[in-house]
Amino acid sequence: MFLFAVSAARAAHPALNIGEKANLTETKMESVSGISVSLNDLKGENGLVLIFSCNTCPFVLGWENRYNEICNWGKSNGVGMAVLNSNHQKRDGDESLSAMKEHAQAKGYQFPYLLDHESLLANAFGGQTTPHVFLFDKNFQLVYKGAIDDNYKEASAVKNHYLKDAIEHLAAGKPIAMSETKPVGCGIKRKLD
Repeated sequence: MFLFAVSAARAAHPALNIGEKANLTETKMESVSGISVSLNDLKGENGLVLIFSCNTCPFVLGWENRYNEICNWGKSNGVGMAVLNSNHQKRDGDESLSAMKEHAQAKGYQFPYLLDHESLLANAFGGQTTPHVFLFDKNFQLVYKGAIDDNYKEASAVKNHYLKDAIEHLAAGKPIAMSETKPVGCGIKRKLD
């Protein structure tokens, strides 16, 4: 039953493919700071990192201590960053805006943490897991999607820095060697159709 539900969700919301252009980049989303911003507002001169995330998934909790580092790495390479919470089904509990604010403050987030109302962007881009990374160039064409790196448990044990390498190549105008990896995490609790 669960596998069918995941497969049905993927069929209903096909994933954005490498080279395709993002839509909904002007859609305003409320941030934990109380300001509404769009992806276009957050894009750097070379592009934007978007991470579908949440407050409670153990995979997010393992990786999120690297989020600020990713944000700083992006800034140094002209790439903006946005983190979206698309867990619509848990919006009245662990994934409420007030819980997002508390979580961002407790974790010292240095980047916009946005509420993806009714899983709008998760559905448009085909976000599957928390976390799930999408890296766009300055024209909002998708150049990388997948995992942050190859070890959510220990930053010191990472052998492949997928996202950081992709950001560096994007900023240098070089082809991205590994443009897609398998996202690893909890399924997004998106709004059901």
